[in-house]
Amino acid sequence: MTTPHFDVLIVGAGLSGIGAAVHLQQDCPGRSYAILEGRDAIGGTWDLFRYPGIRSDSDMYTLGYNFKPWEEAKAIADGPSIRKYIREAATEHGVERHIRFGHKVTAAIWDSASATWTVSSTLKDGSTATITCNFLYMCSGYYSYSQGYKPEWPGEVDFKGTVIQPQFWPESLDYAGKKIVIIGSGATAVTLVPAMAKTAKHVTMLQRSPTYMVSRPGSDAIANFLRKVLPAQMAYDIVRWKNVTFGMWFYEQTRKHPEKVRANLLGRLQKLLPDGYDMGKHFTPKYNPWDQRLCLVPDADLFDAIKANKADIVTDTIAKFEPNGIRLTSGELLEADVIVAATGLKLEALGGMAVTVDGEARRIADSLTYKGMMFSGIPNLAISFGYINASWTLRSDLIAEYVGRLLNHMAATGTTIATPTPAPDVQPERLAMDLSSGYVQRGADALPRSGTRAPWMVTANYKLDKQELRDGKLDDEMVFSTAHAAAPLMAEAAE
Repeated sequence: MTTPHFDVLIVGAGLSGIGAAVHLQQDCPGRSYAILEGRDAIGGTWDLFRYPGIRSDSDMYTLGYNFKPWEEAKAIADGPSIRKYIREAATEHGVERHIRFGHKVTAAIWDSASATWTVSSTLKDGSTATITCNFLYMCSGYYSYSQGYKPEWPGEVDFKGTVIQPQFWPESLDYAGKKIVIIGSGATAVTLVPAMAKTAKHVTMLQRSPTYMVSRPGSDAIANFLRKVLPAQMAYDIVRWKNVTFGMWFYEQTRKHPEKVRANLLGRLQKLLPDGYDMGKHFTPKYNPWDQRLCLVPDADLFDAIKANKADIVTDTIAKFEPNGIRLTSGELLEADVIVAATGLKLEALGGMAVTVDGEARRIADSLTYKGMMFSGIPNLAISFGYINASWTLRSDLIAEYVGRLLNHMAATGTTIATPTPAPDVQPERLAMDLSSGYVQRGADALPRSGTRAPWMVTANYKLDKQELRDGKLDDEMVFSTAHAAAPLMAEAAE
């Protein structure tokens, strides 16, 4: 039986993977490709997470694709709406027929003699499928779908209620009229509290330390007006530019004037909370704004739940679990029927895929990251990795455009191998994700290293990345070569 072969193999049918496929079709027409998806549905993160209130933590004018306008009234969208948007993009551009569901990629082996990747996947029935390709494009995200991060707490087995993780939310869970404790202070916890408070008896968010929060309207009045008077794509492009520009300006202010931004953020929050609320204890982080990701609170829903006495925040640490709840270090008992461990993600490089290059096992953690999307010494492999300090899709769109430019350059020059290769003066410098968040620090060993200068530095600047990825040189410390036994770049896909 002939092994299927494609010019490009995309791994992951989530937000990044569907976008990568559309860009590939537009920029490299005629090239064969397939998408391998480990699950049985399109959507990635937005199909996996089904907890109450699941929504975007950035606006859809920047989280959306640059080729598909977001036309709903809500700028901060819920999970089902985002899932629908991704599926629409796939349908509108004919991407669905290229997806092979139930293919969990486990290994990729590069052979320089033929300039091909041999990619192995495990299927639902336990069997293995093998596909070859010239270029491997990883759009599998940065965290494990099979497990989240959850500490082991003393006495957890004694708790009589239910302990769950948001990543694996049980559809049958009925929490109406019950006491809920949510452990965590990140975006997931901030989303869960107001959503669950609508029907729960009471919801407590238990945090070790505060997180910066910012409230903004769930709808964008300017966007909704422009959509009425301008063509959809034009209105979308204007609002996207507006939001990107403001986001970059705001992030720059947090770097230049952290104390000023800190005071402004806390002052705005104080107006949304009950009089006399302990801001210092519950809402004043010890770090500067954007040292960790800010939490978005659309339409002040979390603060409204607190003012209505449907929810509260407790800042303390856990001593142990008891049959009826959580005993805090302070001695207080938080009674609970349901405990939600919103304690974070587990970072996972390349979806857990093992990589071998010409017989040698490789880890991206031992490589330098090239332009934030390829890796030193690993040929013909790119990864879609978005922003942490802005919408993910802003960079994933740029990376998709760069991959198209790279493939077209290789076809035009008759080369079949592109290998990022640093000059001797480039030194490893820091983590590729410059945040102090717990999940980043815990998973640091899974991350590639950044270099001391371009094109090996990881930036958090959309303007610079736009220049580098859309218009920058393709041969900037990229070594192009040709394997005479390589399959043609315009190969027909095996049926």
